[in-house]
Amino acid sequence: MKILVANLGSTSFKYRLYDLADGGHETLLAQGAVERIGSTQAKVKLKSGKGEAEMVQPVADHGEAVKMCLEQLTDKSVGVLEKASDVAAIGFKAVHAKALTGVQLVTDEVLEAMEAFSDVTPAHNPPYIKAMRMLGERFPDMPLVAAFETGFHRTMPECNQRYAIPEHWATVYGIRRWGFHGASHRYISGRMAEILGRNDAKIISCHLGGSSSLCAIKDGKSQACSLGMSPQSGLPHNNRVGDFDIFALPALLKASGKSLNEILDTLANNSGLEGVSGAGRDLRDIEAEAANGNAQAELALEVFISSTRHYLGAYLVELGGADAIVFTGGIGENSVRIRSGVCRNLEWFGITLDAEKNNTAKGEALVSAQGSRVQVWTVPTNEEIVVARQAKDLLTGKSR
Repeated sequence: MKILVANLGSTSFKYRLYDLADGGHETLLAQGAVERIGSTQAKVKLKSGKGEAEMVQPVADHGEAVKMCLEQLTDKSVGVLEKASDVAAIGFKAVHAKALTGVQLVTDEVLEAMEAFSDVTPAHNPPYIKAMRMLGERFPDMPLVAAFETGFHRTMPECNQRYAIPEHWATVYGIRRWGFHGASHRYISGRMAEILGRNDAKIISCHLGGSSSLCAIKDGKSQACSLGMSPQSGLPHNNRVGDFDIFALPALLKASGKSLNEILDTLANNSGLEGVSGAGRDLRDIEAEAANGNAQAELALEVFISSTRHYLGAYLVELGGADAIVFTGGIGENSVRIRSGVCRNLEWFGITLDAEKNNTAKGEALVSAQGSRVQVWTVPTNEEIVVARQAKDLLTGKSR
C-alpha cells in the first residue's frame, strides 16, 4: 500500500511517499517539496531512487502543489508510480481538534472540530484546514487521513491530563493537557523497544527542536507530556513562550497598552529562545552568540536547559526511574551543549554522559558512559513513517 505523507506549512508542501507492504516491509519511494506556494517562482523538488528533479514555476495553491507532486511521481524519468491512483491515501500529521483525537478520515465534521481549536493552535490548524478542504475538492476519490498528535498521549493517567479547573471546563470545553509531538514520541518508543530488546522499558523521550517537548513512556505508552492544552506550553520553543503564568496578562496589558491579541501574538511568535536571546530563533545562531560572550544568548540556553531538566526530573519521579533518556529532533540530535547541559551533575540518578561520545554523536548513538545505570541515546525521529503506518492501519481496519 502506497501512502503519501504530507507536512504542510502556510506556503509549503513537503512529502514522503512510502510503500508499506505486508509482512512489515517499509520502503521510502520518494520525497519532495513545493516551496513558496502562491508565488510565480515556486520551487518544486523531487528525489527518488531513479534520480532527482527540480524546477521553478507558478504554483497557485496546495491543491496545485499536490497535483504537481503526483505528476512528478508518475514522470517516466524520475517517477516511481505508474499512475496517481496508485496512492492509497494522503496522510497528515494533524495537530489538534475539539473532542477528536487518534486517527480519522478527514470529513466535514473533522474539519469543523479542527476549526473549533484554531485559536489554540493558530500556527498549525488554519493551513491544514485550508489545504485539506482544497485537496478534498480537488481529489474527491482519494482518502485523506488525519493522524492527530494528541492521540499517543491518551494513555496518560487522568490526573496527568487535568488542570485544577472547574470540572465542566475539562469535560465539556475540552480544556486539558492534550500533549503533542505524538508521532515523534511514538516512533522513539517503538525504536527504543527494538534497540533495548524489550517492550516494558521506561523511556524519557526529549524531542527538542523548533518546537520542544518531553514525554514519559512506560510499556510503550505515554504517561506524561510537557505540552498541555496547546503547543505554546511546556518548554520554551524557538519563538513560542512555553510555560507562562496567565495572571501576568493583566499586568502586561496595563504596562504595554497593547491589546490581548497583540500580547498573545508576541507570546506565540516573538518569545521563547528568540525573545530571551535577541539573537534569532535558530539555536545554532544562539550558541554561536553565546560562545562570543553574548550574555542574553547564554541566558536563553540556560533557560532552555533548566526547563528541560525540570521536566526530566519530574518524569524520573513519574516513572520511578528510567532505562533510557533519548534526545531527538534538530536540537536533541545535534546540540552537544544542550545534551551536556541537561545531563550535568545527574550521576546520583545513575545518569552519566561520556563526553567524547557526546561530542562525536551522529545518528543513532549511545552517548552515556560505561557504567551509567540509565542509557542516554541520540535517535533521529521519523514522524512520517508513523503517520504512514497509522493511515494504513485505518484503511485496513486495524488500530494503532
